Amino acid sequence: MSKLPTSNYYAVIFASTKSNDIEGYAQMDEQTMTLAQQQPGFLAYESVNNNNKGIFISYWQSKEAINNWRKNVTHLMAKDKAKQWYKRYLSQICLVESSHEFGEDTKA
Repeated sequence: MSKLPTSNYYAVIFASTKSNDIEGYAQMDEQTMTLAQQQPGFLAYESVNNNNKGIFISYWQSKEAINNWRKNVTHLMAKDKAKQWYKRYLSQICLVESSHEFGEDTKA
């Protein structure tokens, strides 16, 4: 993950439980991830998955950048499939007022 600012940025937290019907999910996930990272104001993301449960956090410079991403046509198409792909999800936007990090990411 790239270095984040120490304060005054936003985190979008998406916690979910996938359904059994995930046809087309992997392709859309890859496409939206590529596009999100190209959006002005996108900083980084983290993702953790355990079987059918996951937490995805994306980091953004501003609420304006988040709102612009929300209006992206591909993102809107993915959101239309949410009730097919998820049994449950929770999406939250949070202001990060302070951030501290230790260690290095071990991803290759």
